[in-house]
Amino acid sequence: MELKILCIGDVVGNPGRRVLEEALDKLVSERGIGFVVVNAENAAGGSGLTETIYEKILGCGVDVITMGDHIYKRREIIQILETSDHIVRPANMPSGAPGKEVVIRESASNHRVAVISVLGRMYMKTPFDCPFRAVDRVLASLPQDVKLIVVDVHAEATSEKIAMGWHLDGRVTALVGTHTHVPTADERVLPKGTAYITDLGMTGPYDSVLGRDRKRVVSAMVSGVPNRFDVATDDPRMCGLLITCDTTTGRASAVERVRFNGTAES
Repeated sequence: MELKILCIGDVVGNPGRRVLEEALDKLVSERGIGFVVVNAENAAGGSGLTETIYEKILGCGVDVITMGDHIYKRREIIQILETSDHIVRPANMPSGAPGKEVVIRESASNHRVAVISVLGRMYMKTPFDCPFRAVDRVLASLPQDVKLIVVDVHAEATSEKIAMGWHLDGRVTALVGTHTHVPTADERVLPKGTAYITDLGMTGPYDSVLGRDRKRVVSAMVSGVPNRFDVATDDPRMCGLLITCDTTTGRASAVERVRFNGTAES
């Protein structure tokens, strides 16, 4: 049996939340999508996640939320991380960090899907544990009957994400990159059956610099004077990857980049 899994890139601020709400129900219905994973580490004002926004994102039809290096920017989310089975923290954070390293949820067709997140180390400000060893450890802990596995690598360096793709080829259903907010054109199914893309891209305002007000960012770069980088508002888009996979083997058979252009804020 086939299952279609949709992985959606970093939701940025209110524009990202609006286009997610606008797009998701329609896409799920039209494309027969059975499971949705969303990275929401920038959903609250461009940095972090609140309890209210967490509930709104799940209300859009999202099954699992992944995060990133801004995971604890809003302390109110810690209780959600500790109790919810709809959200994961990066598995290579310290062992005492709040949150679950992996969650397993059932798809619309009652197939169990495991979702794992790890943080890259290259060019990232905070030194984390090795993401390769962390994901190996979590995979070894999964029940043997869980064949469908999605891994979100939240990392800056493309080389680190690509290396992780080869490291996990044939061992997970999908390896998707997040964090850079720029969708890449290298989506494919690797030789042993793992769907791969270096970065899903941003779900947010594209008339911007990575989701921030372009005039303020350009001004700071040109003048060297620090500026407040507010979340932009125009040209909202939702970007992600649609993965078709076999529920028996856990292998992917096809991938397709997805982009939904939202309506401008009135």
